[in-house]
Amino acid sequence: MYRRHPLMNKPGPLTAKPLSALLGSAINDVFAKQGFASRELVTRWAEIVGAQVAAHSEPLKIQWPRPVENQVPEPATLVLRVEGPMALEIQHTSDVILERVNRFFGWNAVGRIALRQAPLSQRPKPRVRKAPDPSAVAEVEASLGTVEDGDLRAALARLGASIKRN
Repeated sequence: MYRRHPLMNKPGPLTAKPLSALLGSAINDVFAKQGFASRELVTRWAEIVGAQVAAHSEPLKIQWPRPVENQVPEPATLVLRVEGPMALEIQHTSDVILERVNRFFGWNAVGRIALRQAPLSQRPKPRVRKAPDPSAVAEVEASLGTVEDGDLRAALARLGASIKRN
């Protein structure tokens, strides 16, 4: 008969770790090589600059100037990849983008923006919305009070059916 040694412990329960915890430091190292202190500027780009600008641009890297002894450090350059036709528009809004990026950092980290015209690496996928079930639309339309405008009544019924579905 096999006897277990008294000092041997049973292995503890296995727990799954989130992928972000396992890959977080590796991903941060990749972003650090591009000059980003953290990945938040890239992952929260749409939140920082707005959906309109983020739909046509993405941050590539931050170029930090070499420090010169006894001089105030200069701000960095944010390099953006921009779709060709939108480059001029984004160039015109660069002051607003700089303000928002620096507000995100909490200090004047970025002093200028450099644009690189190229297709974006990640495209936002358009949301596909299914039309509500016709029977649900009819049910909601029957419960509506007196709405005289037929188009408005149909629109309200579709809205109500969509809300009930979610």
